[in-house]
Amino acid sequence: MDNSKAYGQENFNLPHDVVPLPSQGKFYPSGKKSLKVGYLTASDENLLMSQNLKEVNTLITSLLRSKIYEPDISPEQLLEGDAEAILVFLRNTAFGSQYKIKTTDPKTKQVFDAEINLEELNFKKIDKEPDSNGHFTIKLPKSGNEVKVKLLTLGDQINLRKIRDSYPQGMVAPIVTKRLEMNIVSVDGVDDRNEISRFVSNLPIADSKFLRQELEELEPRLDLKQRILAPSGEEVHVNVAFGAEFFRPFF
Repeated sequence: MDNSKAYGQENFNLPHDVVPLPSQGKFYPSGKKSLKVGYLTASDENLLMSQNLKEVNTLITSLLRSKIYEPDISPEQLLEGDAEAILVFLRNTAFGSQYKIKTTDPKTKQVFDAEINLEELNFKKIDKEPDSNGHFTIKLPKSGNEVKVKLLTLGDQINLRKIRDSYPQGMVAPIVTKRLEMNIVSVDGVDDRNEISRFVSNLPIADSKFLRQELEELEPRLDLKQRILAPSGEEVHVNVAFGAEFFRPFF
């Protein structure tokens, strides 16, 4: 039996809410634009407070796996932006929407406390639609090659981190090229993975930078970049980060 399906079906009628996805379901076979997500409970505090839990990725994946009440979607299948939207929902309904951070005044160089209202985060507007497979076609400005790309899932991101962590200290992990290899589905219609790997290794930096920027613009997600005023009156741009403290604000 598929345990994930059994779990989803068992929890289908537990208290939950419906969370709209930034992707609008365009990248999933089910096409679901929203997911049923349960609320954090006292039992989840055991996970949040675990002294042995040092890996934030493990915390996030575990929370998503236990709180998504859908039998046909696992956390690893989610786009990172959709996962972030669910994490914001979980935090807002458990701890409130006010998120306190520390940042630096650019004028005085002094650290100050600031507050972000997570309920005010909006979906980033995406101008380009994916094809029926959830892929995009991009023409590279330097080489002129046409590449078909996909957005990475949470599972892909976890695998990239495992690759990074597998390299000894002092050695540079090839994260840039590995990420692009995962993103690229085909090059000028060729989908052989070995050919794609060779293509990425020889990709001009101008094309590599352009492709990464395009992929960032194409990914549907919450706009996590916020502007706040420092005590000096200067405007500061900050990003909402999903570290352990995001779920441990009062512990």
